[in-house]
Amino acid sequence: MTQPTAVPRARDLGIPFDGTPGAANAITDVPGVEVGYVTLSAGEVQTGVTAILPRGRSGVGTACAAATYSLNGNGELTGRSWIDESGSLALPVLITNSHAIGTVHRGTIDWVADAHPAVAAQWMLPVVGETWDGYLNDINGAHVLPRHAAEAIREAHAGPIAEGSVGGGTGMNCYGFKGGSGSASRVVGHGSGRYTVGVFLQANFGKRSELRLAGVPLGRRSAAPNPMEETDWFTRDGTPQPAVAGAGSVIAVVATDAPLLPSHLSAIARRVPLGLARTGTTGSHFSGDIFLAFSTANAGAFASRMPAGPATDADLDTVTALPWGHLDPFFEATVEAVEEAVANALVAARDAVGRAGHASYALPHAEIRAAFGAR
Repeated sequence: MTQPTAVPRARDLGIPFDGTPGAANAITDVPGVEVGYVTLSAGEVQTGVTAILPRGRSGVGTACAAATYSLNGNGELTGRSWIDESGSLALPVLITNSHAIGTVHRGTIDWVADAHPAVAAQWMLPVVGETWDGYLNDINGAHVLPRHAAEAIREAHAGPIAEGSVGGGTGMNCYGFKGGSGSASRVVGHGSGRYTVGVFLQANFGKRSELRLAGVPLGRRSAAPNPMEETDWFTRDGTPQPAVAGAGSVIAVVATDAPLLPSHLSAIARRVPLGLARTGTTGSHFSGDIFLAFSTANAGAFASRMPAGPATDADLDTVTALPWGHLDPFFEATVEAVEEAVANALVAARDAVGRAGHASYALPHAEIRAAFGAR
């Protein structure tokens, strides 16, 4: 799914951002990375699946260096234990709602077993992240099916991608506004070369009063209704009450073609919260904030498959890696792209009505234009 060209993004509304974006200003600016969605939006059902393929469909099974970081663990990203143990990622990354993790996990296994039987012949630990969409979506219903994971993978493509209420982000809310899927990228120079850092995130976090874009406190100034935080809809012990402001989650994926080691990528993942903090969040206890970073460089290295026989002299990985002393520009790019990805998710989202008539209102573009003097 590609966003219609007439739909503005955050910088189109006058929000100033640092750094130089790639051609699509999306995670798909990293060569080989593809993103696909399945969106389920009808009445009580407001959910979906997002697929991120580090090396495209044909590259499934070829490992990338990878690492994860959890700012607050009230959430889930399956496969983290193996990524942290081995420093590698070889399967698609999928994101959905909290109660569809198992279904999407199963669907990913089904797709890999069908499309790449040699990869499935040993073992698989699919990577599936989640955020909670139960305000707008009938989250306990069996609406996301295993085939939707396969469909999202098959729909994955490079180039510009849709944002806002699409894929796994369909039913999400962010800072008391309609949230969802957002992406951005930055180009980083290193010597005579150029590398790309791309970010994709599923934004479902933050309370209304926290939201700041480019330092402007838009959340507390907004006239948009905020029923999720201000009306009694969430039942606890039989008593309706508003949701705890700031409850939710954010899954962020950082991709790069720079030759980075797993330890470098762990440091990259730890910079994601700095970009989120630029938008105002203080990291709620009731938010699952979990991040994954991977590098598509050094194809053929970082694999971890059962060997076919005894080790030989040829059984060595040879990798190229940037030195630690030159990583600061990549940290900066990560922080900048995370900040803009959040803004893009908010700008692309639209007013929505879902389960039990619950409404979520988008951040008004007119308020953004007025704040930054854009026409």
